[in-house]
Amino acid sequence: MRVDNKATAPSRSTQERTGSAAGSVELGLKTGQVIQEFGWDEDVEESVRGRIEAATGTALVDEDYEDVCDGTLIWWRNDDGDEDDLADLLVDARANLDDGSGIIWVMIPSMGTRGYVEHIVVEEAAQTAGLAATTAAALSNEWTGVRLSARGPRR
Repeated sequence: MRVDNKATAPSRSTQERTGSAAGSVELGLKTGQVIQEFGWDEDVEESVRGRIEAATGTALVDEDYEDVCDGTLIWWRNDDGDEDDLADLLVDARANLDDGSGIIWVMIPSMGTRGYVEHIVVEEAAQTAGLAATTAAALSNEWTGVRLSARGPRR
C-alpha cells in the first residue's frame, strides 16, 4: 500500500500497493492480513485506517482480539505514557504477531500537533522491545508513521 510522501522516491507498483505512483511509502500490507489496532480514539486519521482495510481486505481488529495477527497499528500520543509504557505495549503487540516478526506501525502526532511525540521516543522504546525503526513517513497532515521490525542477528 502506498501513501503520499514527497520525501520518498517513487516505487514500482504491485498488487499490495494502492495510490498514485508519484511519491509513496510502502506500508508492506497484503490482501488477507489481519491488523490489530491499539490506541484508537476520536483523533485518529480515519483515512489511514481505511487505506489499511482496503489494502488487506479485512477490518482492523481491536486491542481485545485474542488470536494471532499479521501486523499492528499503534496510535501513540504524548499523554498515553512515557517511553517505557510504549516499550511495554510494543512487547505485547509483538507477542500477538503470528511469527513475532510481522509489521508494526506506530502512529505519532506530527510536530506542532496536539499530543506530539518525538521520533526518538519511538526509536528508544522499539530498541527496548527488541525492535528497530526502519521507516518514518508523514502518513497524513496530523500523523507520522514509524515502521518497526524485528532486529536481525548482530554481527
